[in-house]
Amino acid sequence: MPETLDEWLAHCERLHPKVIDMTLDRVIALRDRLNLKFAAPVVMVAGTNGKGSTCAMLECIALQAGYRVGLYIKPHLVHFEERCRVGGAPVEAATLLPFFAAIEAARGDLTLSYFEFTTLAIMMRLAAEPLDLVILEVGLGGRLDAVNAIDADCAVITSIDLDHTEYLGADRESVGREKAGIMRAGRPVVVSDPMPPASLALRAAEIGADLRQLGRDFNYNGDRQQWQWSGREKRFSGLAYPALRGVNQLLNAAGVLAVFEALYARLPISAQAVRNGLAMVDLPGRFQVVAGQPALVLDVAHNPHAVAALAQNLDQMGFYPRTHAVFGAMADKDLPAIFQKMAHLVDVWHFCDLEIPRAATAQDLQRQFESLRASGGLKPVAGVASHCHADPLAALAAAAAAADPADRILVFGSFYTVGGVLKNGVPRLQSA
Repeated sequence: MPETLDEWLAHCERLHPKVIDMTLDRVIALRDRLNLKFAAPVVMVAGTNGKGSTCAMLECIALQAGYRVGLYIKPHLVHFEERCRVGGAPVEAATLLPFFAAIEAARGDLTLSYFEFTTLAIMMRLAAEPLDLVILEVGLGGRLDAVNAIDADCAVITSIDLDHTEYLGADRESVGREKAGIMRAGRPVVVSDPMPPASLALRAAEIGADLRQLGRDFNYNGDRQQWQWSGREKRFSGLAYPALRGVNQLLNAAGVLAVFEALYARLPISAQAVRNGLAMVDLPGRFQVVAGQPALVLDVAHNPHAVAALAQNLDQMGFYPRTHAVFGAMADKDLPAIFQKMAHLVDVWHFCDLEIPRAATAQDLQRQFESLRASGGLKPVAGVASHCHADPLAALAAAAAAADPADRILVFGSFYTVGGVLKNGVPRLQSA
C-alpha cells in the first residue's frame, strides 16, 4: 500500500487507461459503498471561467460570518493539498491518506480515473469534518463530472464559453446543457453569466429548479468607489470592490451574493461579513499582480474567453514600455484564438515546456505563433520576438534578464505554467 500522498497520487495515475472518462457510474458506486454524504449545505460551482473566484469569495464571506467552511477547489498550483481546504487553509497531506486507503479497499475491481479517485478522497475528508458549509468546484462540464455524484443544495453556473469541446460540445448551448446537469429539482441554481445559453433555463424549467438569473432575479451597479447588489428580497449597498482583480469579478461577486440569499434560512450572513469577505479574499494566479521592477502578472487564463478578459485587464493597468510573456498551455486549447487576443500586447514571447504529456511543447507553441504571424493571421507589435525554454522558471528567468525595470512580465496559460513559477514561492523581481 502507498504510504505517502505522492505515492497515492502516482497509484491513482496508473489505475485507469484514460485520463478523462466521462461517466458517473463508478463514483456513484463508490459513494454508496462508502456512505459518502454531507450534513452541511453543499454549494456546487460549475462554469467555463470564474469558478475559482466564485469559490474563493463564497469561502471568505462564509468564514467572515463565523462559519466553518470546507472547500474543494482545483487544480492546484504547487501542492495537491491546496485542493482541499478546511477553515480557510489547506489540510495537511497526512490527513488525506486514510481516505485514499478506504477508497482502495472499497473499489474492488473498479478502475477509477485519477480525478475520480482524488475527488472521492477529498470529499470524504471534508465529510469527516464538522462543517457549516461545503463548496465543491466542478472539474469538467457538470452532468458527468465526479463531483456531481453529490446533490447540491444550491448550484452556481458562472460564465460559459467553449472549452473541452470534444467532451462538452462545439457550441455554447451544448456546453450549457452539460453544465446544467448539476441542477436539482426544487433547489436554487444561480446563473451569473449575463448572456447565458438558453439551455440553462430550459433545463431548470424541465426539472423544476429554482432558477436565479443575473439581470432578472439579482442585479448590481456601482461607481468607481463602491457598488450595490439587489436580489429578490435582500439588498447590500456601500460594498467595496472585491480584492480579486479583474473586469469580471463583479459578475462573480453578484452570483455569490445570490447564493447566500438563496441559502439565507440555513446560513444567514451580515452585510459586514460580506464587506470583510470581499475585501480579504485571495486567490493566487487569477490576475495576481506582484509588485517589483519589472512588475509581474500571474494569470491562469487558458481559453479564449479568459484570455480576452486578461487582455482587457492588462490594458487597464497603465503604460509599460514592453510586455514579456511566459506562456505554456495544453495542446488541445484554441491556441490561434489565444495568440490573436494577446498579440497586440506582447513584445517578447517566452514559450515553455510543461511537465505533463497533454501539454504543447515550447517548439510547438512557437511554430504555431510564427506560422500565424507569417500568414497574416496576427497583428503583433512591431519587432516582436519569440524564444523557447525547458520550463516556466527558465522562461521567467530569461524574461527577467531581458526586461527593463519599467517593463511588465506576464506569466499565463496553464495552471502548470503559473504553478511552475510559484513552486519556490512568489517571485520578487528586482532589475539590476
